[in-house]
Amino acid sequence: MGLPVAKAHAYGNDFLLVAWNAARAFAVRNDASALARTLCDRHRGVGADGLVLYDGRDRGTTMRLFNADGSGSELSGNGLRCLAALIARTQGLGPGAAIAVDTGAGSKTLELLGREGERYTFRAALGPPEEMRQVAIPVSGESLTASVLRLGNPQCVVLGPLPDGERFNQLGPTLATHVMFPAGTNVEFAYVEAPDRVRILIWERGVGPTTSSGTGASAAAVAAAAHGGAAREVDVVAPGGTQRVEWRDEGVYLTGWAEIVLEGDWLGGT
Repeated sequence: MGLPVAKAHAYGNDFLLVAWNAARAFAVRNDASALARTLCDRHRGVGADGLVLYDGRDRGTTMRLFNADGSGSELSGNGLRCLAALIARTQGLGPGAAIAVDTGAGSKTLELLGREGERYTFRAALGPPEEMRQVAIPVSGESLTASVLRLGNPQCVVLGPLPDGERFNQLGPTLATHVMFPAGTNVEFAYVEAPDRVRILIWERGVGPTTSSGTGASAAAVAAAAHGGAAREVDVVAPGGTQRVEWRDEGVYLTGWAEIVLEGDWLGGT
């Protein structure tokens, strides 16, 4: 028998969704990190930016997230939404339903706004940003000013004109693994195009370049509002598409979609 796997993506940021009990039964000899590396391999596995292990319940679930390199992560805004889409599909939930997801960064609630085919749109309450500050980071022979914060997971946002490909590929991994961030960090380069629009490029901790990031979009919006002159409600434009971020007194809300693309069995090849 194979391992039941669902795959979903949000603006191209893709995740594999596996029930914990199925993973335990199938991968007795493997730990979860090894399973993530194997399943997420784009040539020898199913292929994804991350693996979500979950235990579902009525209108809710728990999730544990692993990046493609096997490292753990506290939260992913897009992974959160992908899992909520699977729960909504499995339980036949409609617009207006609330789904609670217990994550490594606390419980998050998502409101289902609508569905078109296998594409589900949610407004997710991510909670307030924490530990936000501006710092100077010495990197590659220069000093970069960055907005550093936590939005469930660590974020480093560099405001200003977006870098070209060469500079992005140099600075992204260097910042993500900088000594200032012992556990690593997600990195966003963010340009305030208008008070209500921010454009970003993303280097994801444990993954590399991604087309989208939910927490990254949210962190970029917060940094742009706090330090870049943007409004507190903005469209955040990533290579994969646009998400809406609201920074309110009680916390950050992220609106966007996730789409289920397959359900099947992984046969355990290497």
